[in-house]
Amino acid sequence: MLGSQSSTLQLMYEELQVLSALVPTRQFYFLRFRQQIEPGLWAIVNVSYNVPHQESQLSSSCKAQRLPSGCLIQDMPNGYSKITWVEHCEVEDKAPIHRLYRDLIQSGLAFGAERWISTLQRTCERVAYLMVPGNSSRDPGGGVIPSPEGKRSMTRLAQRMVSNFCSSINPSNGQQWTSVSGLNEFEVRATLHRSTDPAQPNAVVLSAAATIWLPIPPQSVFNFFRDERTRPQWDVLSNQNPVQEVAHISNGSHPGNCISILRAYNTSQNNMLILQESCIDSSGSIVVHCPVDLPSINVAMSGEDPTFLPLLPSGFTISPDGGPHQLHHNQYDVASTSSSNSNVDRSSSSGSLVTVVFQILVSNSPSARMSPETVNTVNNLIGNTVHQIKAALNCN
Repeated sequence: MLGSQSSTLQLMYEELQVLSALVPTRQFYFLRFRQQIEPGLWAIVNVSYNVPHQESQLSSSCKAQRLPSGCLIQDMPNGYSKITWVEHCEVEDKAPIHRLYRDLIQSGLAFGAERWISTLQRTCERVAYLMVPGNSSRDPGGGVIPSPEGKRSMTRLAQRMVSNFCSSINPSNGQQWTSVSGLNEFEVRATLHRSTDPAQPNAVVLSAAATIWLPIPPQSVFNFFRDERTRPQWDVLSNQNPVQEVAHISNGSHPGNCISILRAYNTSQNNMLILQESCIDSSGSIVVHCPVDLPSINVAMSGEDPTFLPLLPSGFTISPDGGPHQLHHNQYDVASTSSSNSNVDRSSSSGSLVTVVFQILVSNSPSARMSPETVNTVNNLIGNTVHQIKAALNCN
């Protein structure tokens, strides 16, 4: 890193992903230049940089070059910031874009400026809500989460769960997905990878995912997944038992941006709770959940460090399909324009792309392999879940 008091230059590496096993990551080495242009105005500019002997290590099936891109940050009199974002990339796809994601990617919604500015807006809201006292409701004992430290600890635990979930969909170690089921309705893909969870550093985990298209707006699908009253309709692991939200932390202005602790009415597992985070912005949404035992929840509630509490999350990602009704729809007040040299097919009706993700702990041995029994288990889990979702939403 080079720099002065008003500017810096850094060499950086990043991976950009759409949360689906059907879309390869975009990988970049780039230079980032940051400078204060004048009082109250800053610029951050990124441009690709070819690092010698590193290009061969980029495992993605698409070659991407970031042309001058970045953002302007302007301080506003009301204490807010005005962000202007420009994303300018040149992409050479080494394989055809999957048909389900063709419109979304070619429209610019998947990797464009609107997505990154929406993500920034939601992240800033999350930080702001964390700093506001009294945003939490009851804890598993029926009272209020006892302290700001407890709230921060629960938020860190949920953030680690979401990060684990996202990294499981596109593992950064270049591990390839294998098609383990090619049903007419959908394809199940799976991959084995080393756990990124600090609580299980040597574990080998099987991640399995399938993406389906639903003729329903993304907001409606998101509401269906995050509502505890409809959870028994899709959660194949709950044996259709109802669940109750026993704790809640808001982390955004949209009511769906929250962390929840759920208790299932299942007398055989009174000691297990479900940690869930749901979040939504104009680019899409996720609902991530993970079983956590009561002692671990109490550790986080008390404000202790949750880093070494084991997590193995599963969940859903929901994206617009890029159809014509969604290209200019924006309920989060983000002004944006997109352009592309590709011809986008506008004939399809708008709906949602839903990716179902399960993770299974295979072994604590680094040499573990994908067994037929494990493959059969994830095929059944995903197949049953997809069928129950379609039945509940009348999409059969």
